[in-house]
Amino acid sequence: MDQQFSRYVNVSALKNLFNVSNSYVINKLLIILLPWRHKPWARKQASFGSSETVQYLPPREDVNSPDAYIPTMGVVTYVLLSVLLAGLRGAFDPALLSSVLTWAFLMIGLEIMILNLAKYFLSINSVSSLLDLISYAGYKFVGINVTILLAEIYNRGGGTGGWFGWAVFLYTYNANAFFLLRSLRYVLLPQDSGAPGVAYGPGVSSRSLKQSRTYALAGYAYLAQFFFMYILSNNV
Repeated sequence: MDQQFSRYVNVSALKNLFNVSNSYVINKLLIILLPWRHKPWARKQASFGSSETVQYLPPREDVNSPDAYIPTMGVVTYVLLSVLLAGLRGAFDPALLSSVLTWAFLMIGLEIMILNLAKYFLSINSVSSLLDLISYAGYKFVGINVTILLAEIYNRGGGTGGWFGWAVFLYTYNANAFFLLRSLRYVLLPQDSGAPGVAYGPGVSSRSLKQSRTYALAGYAYLAQFFFMYILSNNV
């Protein structure tokens, strides 16, 4: 079974994404929720002498590195929070665990599909892996959980609506969008950020491609994230 799993998932890369420390988790959560003054955003590269393969430091050693621990805990918290609120409303059903988890995975899957389509059509070939993109997609659950928890407390179980719920949602949404805009710049705009990436193809204007990539990044960070965060926040 382990061999079959290794055929589809880079186990070494997956383990690396869980290589976190307590200080990393705390600092990363602060960056996700308060990203406005964080600098720099570039990931640190590991030094392996004359090796031409670009490798980055693990999360434990670089706060700008994506990790799988926070997104995983974010999804688990989202599921448990949804079930808890359903129980408090007298609508608990054991099937909620699987349905909420499935819904969360569907949203992440759709988001990853959009990202990969953008990378394909914009000729982006960065060193960031699929697991990295899944991690970035999962960071939104930090803001979603904060929105649900604070809104439910303020509204006394009345849901995430009202002015307070919207205020918290808009803040966490903007924080997440800004975080992704800065972090994914090194994925979708590799040349402009100084990170290694694919060269512009023949017959392709570097200026027009740069502009298209910038629009795609902004659209993903702000338009797509609003859709996904709104849907997930109101699905409890």
